[in-house]
Amino acid sequence: MKLTDNVLRSFRVAKVFRENSDKINCFDFSSNGETIISSSDDDSIVLYDCQEGKPKRTLYSKKYGVDLIRYTHAANTVVYSSNKIDDTIRYLSLHDNKYIRYFPGHTKRVTSLSMSPVDDTFISGSLDKTIRLWDLRSPNCQGLMHLQGKPVCSFDPEGLIFAAGINSEMVKLYDLRSFDKGPFATFKLQYDRTCEWTGLKFSNDGKLILLSTNGGALRILDAFKGVVLHSFGGYNNSKGVTLEASFTPDSLFVMIGSEDGKIHVWNAESGMKVALLDGKHTGPITCLQFNPKFMTFASACSNMAFWLPTIDD
Repeated sequence: MKLTDNVLRSFRVAKVFRENSDKINCFDFSSNGETIISSSDDDSIVLYDCQEGKPKRTLYSKKYGVDLIRYTHAANTVVYSSNKIDDTIRYLSLHDNKYIRYFPGHTKRVTSLSMSPVDDTFISGSLDKTIRLWDLRSPNCQGLMHLQGKPVCSFDPEGLIFAAGINSEMVKLYDLRSFDKGPFATFKLQYDRTCEWTGLKFSNDGKLILLSTNGGALRILDAFKGVVLHSFGGYNNSKGVTLEASFTPDSLFVMIGSEDGKIHVWNAESGMKVALLDGKHTGPITCLQFNPKFMTFASACSNMAFWLPTIDD
């Protein structure tokens, strides 16, 4: 089944889970699309089975808190950042709920965490104005970049380069093998003083970069030329909330939630709005991602919602 405008417009909430007492700050689908793992401001980690449509397990990170949770390539393991006590990144085995390794180094809150799509490398960006490069097999930082401002960062889909959005006004592209030589491309964007960049993602085809903000606007850039192709607005975000925006897996559509519980979808090529979906969320939709393998997506406030299409186009 292919994603079309009509199929997207037909999505409805199939299930709502109320496992959390505070907002879900992040979630991540497993690469096979079968499970989803969430982190919440209530210090819990909840594992959901996407096929059965139910929560499987809840773990707690009471001491350090939990944010920016990401699956690694090994089955049943995740990395996440702390939001209490310190700014260490933790590598957890879900199987026995034990830490495998700690990654200390950042001195302020970690705001970006991106796992390489191809190996055990991951990168983190922090309010301490650094990006650090790590390997899951070693607690020592493998690379450190001092920046002129707060970063958001992400790997490209091939894991060969990473992009850093810096100070909400420029995007720099680095070759992973020679990042210490500096960026091979820098794109300067018009600075918007009304909002800060809160997320950076590549489309799966590697051609587009999506910049999300804590304001009421998103931008898509050409990943090769750095030109802004589209700016999307018209969704509610008056309180400066970090709202996650995502591409669909086919790279054709962009979606974001809003503070009033609605989801807005645009065509990434034409820039036209395709759908407005009502998730009946009780708070702002802080997290939103499409399943990488199945025709379903998830959205979250303090509740988690699974969506399914109601037509098969």
